[in-house]
Amino acid sequence: MDIKDVDLNLLVAFAAMTEHRSVTRAAEAVGLSQPAMSAAVARLRLLFDDPLFVKTAAGMLPTPRAQDLAEPVRRVIEAIKVEILPASAFDPLTATKRFAIVTPDIAEVHFLPQILAHFAKAAPHCSLQTLSMSRYAAADALASGAAELAIGYLPDLQKAGFFLQKLFRNDYVCIVRADHASVKERLTLKAYLAASHAVVSPDGREHLLEQALQERGVERRVTVGLSHFMSLLPIIESSDLIATVPRDLANICVRHGAIRIVEPPFKSPVVEVHQFWHRRFHKDAANVWLRGLVQRLFHV
Repeated sequence: MDIKDVDLNLLVAFAAMTEHRSVTRAAEAVGLSQPAMSAAVARLRLLFDDPLFVKTAAGMLPTPRAQDLAEPVRRVIEAIKVEILPASAFDPLTATKRFAIVTPDIAEVHFLPQILAHFAKAAPHCSLQTLSMSRYAAADALASGAAELAIGYLPDLQKAGFFLQKLFRNDYVCIVRADHASVKERLTLKAYLAASHAVVSPDGREHLLEQALQERGVERRVTVGLSHFMSLLPIIESSDLIATVPRDLANICVRHGAIRIVEPPFKSPVVEVHQFWHRRFHKDAANVWLRGLVQRLFHV
């Protein structure tokens, strides 16, 4: 006998015959017609080269071979019911999973406090790792399972094989120290161009603001170039520099430092922030739970 010759439906029919010892009752139990059950019993006899069930005054009694098969067949059917057929589940209260999210430092500050606060209550034994990487590496991380999600402005992930969900729209504003003497409530283009600027250019990321300024012919006087947005707070707070940053980051700086927001003297480009995941994990229960949490917390 070869495993490829075994039909799972035949094992179900065998189990029903073992329990009910009647073709009619076994057929009713599994939802088959009586002829279909009789045909299944005939195939079983051929498969195992044994009568298996013999008609007697007490019903269709199992042969010794059928008796030997009864318990192993029951275990196989139970294992399939319990371990194979049910969709995988994820219980955040008992899970010990380590999640990974690809996101730049600006998003770490925006997203992590709320996510971790929710983890403390809903997923107390889970942990979270953020990964900073280029847009090209992000795709590989999602496809391989090294990361569950990528969050941010990542247009290179808007392609086949990836799902995305919009969270919110972000524009740009200027930030200066709270007592900046020469920057008032409104900032003219002349003052903007005359000022000294701190500019953040994360490696491997789209620089949407730079593209927009170039298209408008706006060229800033850059005093310091940075790789990380979170370096801005102490620099802006202690200097007369201006930085043009996403509004969500500006709001964080205002909460944590002597910083104020000034609207820029030009129409700001708008960035759509999404969460991304690979199609391999679209039905994965843990991934579904995590992205559902992110959507509930940050979708506007």
